[in-house]
Amino acid sequence: MNDVEPLDLDVRAELRTGGEPLPRIMQAVRSLRPGQSLRLRATFEPLPLYAVLGRKGFAHEAVRHAQGDWEVRFTPGADPAPAPEAPPRPGDEPDAEWPAASTFLDNRDLVPPEPLVRILEALERLRPGQVLEALNPRDPVFLYPELEKRGAAIRTRAENDGVRLFIRRGEGP
Repeated sequence: MNDVEPLDLDVRAELRTGGEPLPRIMQAVRSLRPGQSLRLRATFEPLPLYAVLGRKGFAHEAVRHAQGDWEVRFTPGADPAPAPEAPPRPGDEPDAEWPAASTFLDNRDLVPPEPLVRILEALERLRPGQVLEALNPRDPVFLYPELEKRGAAIRTRAENDGVRLFIRRGEGP
């Protein structure tokens, strides 16, 4: 075990006001001493951050204390996760091989991470092969690795008021 106290970072207030704490989190990671872990408090389980810090060699352990209160400890020393392939870029659209969307979500008025969470929850309710259409205020870069893990395919299209996503559920769970 390491005797170095973890660095504590609480981003719950920032998330509740619609802020984007990723720059502060990454700054905290850069400031860690050798062997020091980061203890992060957030309003949700930061699934996208697992992949980001996993590529930097951090393992994670998460505990949900209550609704809107998560504690995640990121510990250095894990083998870095392989970098994912580049996510699809806006401009691709569903082709004739894809069925029409069975579900539509308008996420333009939501703050992060609500669009990501809402999309993943809706995707779980679809049958394999069904398509979810969602309109997001911006390109959901943290969503792509989560979709890849679930075996989902995605097509995107940039629009004046955001990004339109077409997500086809894969055969897996």
